[in-house]
Amino acid sequence: MTWLDEPRRLSEILDAARLLERQVWYNRYWNRRVRIERGHTKLVTREEWEAAELRERNTTLIIDSIWQGALDAARRTEEDVGIENLGPWDDFEWGMINGKLSALRWVMGDDWDMLDT
Repeated sequence: MTWLDEPRRLSEILDAARLLERQVWYNRYWNRRVRIERGHTKLVTREEWEAAELRERNTTLIIDSIWQGALDAARRTEEDVGIENLGPWDDFEWGMINGKLSALRWVMGDDWDMLDT
């Protein structure tokens, strides 16, 4: 006797990957939000950002209009996915979410560990 699982449909894989991608993005958004609230990241105008040193741009600044877009996207994500599906997670759960996304993206042709959001 052999046991064969029916492969998932592409639509199921795409739906699961999209949910995981949104969960990963939302967690990154939340971490940035905390850094802004604690004063570790500063909201600046595009002009201020362009005048800043490259190291400062990459570590402590975000353009205010881009942050507004992130706030809007977070609100849509909360509505679409449901706040109860957006964490918070412990380190093990966070590792599982990232691992699942990496595996699904690999199945779809990306390199391993492709976790861009």
